[in-house]
Amino acid sequence: MSALAKRNGSFWPKMVQDFFGTENPFDWDEKFWFPEKSIEIPSANVIENEKEFKLELSAPGFDKKDFKIDVQEGILSISAEKEHKSEEKKENYRKKEFSYSSIRRSFALPENVSDEKIDAKYDNGILNIVLPKKAIESSKPKKAIEVG
Repeated sequence: MSALAKRNGSFWPKMVQDFFGTENPFDWDEKFWFPEKSIEIPSANVIENEKEFKLELSAPGFDKKDFKIDVQEGILSISAEKEHKSEEKKENYRKKEFSYSSIRRSFALPENVSDEKIDAKYDNGILNIVLPKKAIESSKPKKAIEVG
């Protein structure tokens, strides 16, 4: 259900990636130079049993009202945005702070997921999504292929 990311086995790009958050620190990518506008990809666990798939996304710091979850053309899209502003005024100083958090992740759903019955709950920084399975009705009979 989730895409696999290709990882370079070389030591140098990994070290640069770990330190700078990008393989090329001199690339003028907006996400590197303006991280407050970047979108994070949350970690996810996918659990399958006979009746359903369970999806657990790590998304600390959000409220359940921050999430937007939709299904379109077999793609489950999950996103959340949160903006925080604070201001403190005292006699000798003024402190103003703000932050912006955003996550986004998509999953291609198997054809046996009943997208009308998907359920989501958010608790203690974990978004839990239950994707019930449905029976797949095959309209075409199985065809045997002869090996020549």
